[in-house]
Amino acid sequence: MGFTKTDGMDTKKLAILQQSLVKKQAALNDKFDTHFATVAQANGQPLNDKRNGQATLNKWEKQNDGIRTQIKSIEKTHQAIEREEGKISGVENAKKSLPEPILKMLASGQLIQWRMHPNTFFVKGVDRARIVWEPKKNLLMNRYRTEVKDQAQWTLFKNAYNTLLTELQNISVE
Repeated sequence: MGFTKTDGMDTKKLAILQQSLVKKQAALNDKFDTHFATVAQANGQPLNDKRNGQATLNKWEKQNDGIRTQIKSIEKTHQAIEREEGKISGVENAKKSLPEPILKMLASGQLIQWRMHPNTFFVKGVDRARIVWEPKKNLLMNRYRTEVKDQAQWTLFKNAYNTLLTELQNISVE
């Protein structure tokens, strides 16, 4: 999914990526250790003098391919961590321009901020419908509300949206 509740810089997805990186780095170290142990078995002798010299060279090349693959995997995980941290910082930057009523609902857990579009919010317990804050126009909007068919979800969404709308109008009047 493209949304989670953020608490500072720690999200579930970021934690999973960081754990994956640690595991991949440990696997890379194991591959290096195995490769160096295999090379040490050659005992400094020329491989063309040994009985299975070509087989040993093939084994080393296969180990080297595994090491290169592991390094590429680690690089991909690093990039994924950077993207995730970028999304989190985008959410934190967007929070600076949000009005107080939205921030309160985010803090209470009633709203969930979408990291892909930080000015879009989901009401907890409601499928599809979204609340959108347009910062340039100071305008609260909604999307996909007509697709909410369940009455209980509709009531949750309506209450959250109307509460926000009322509080934002009270702020602008003051």
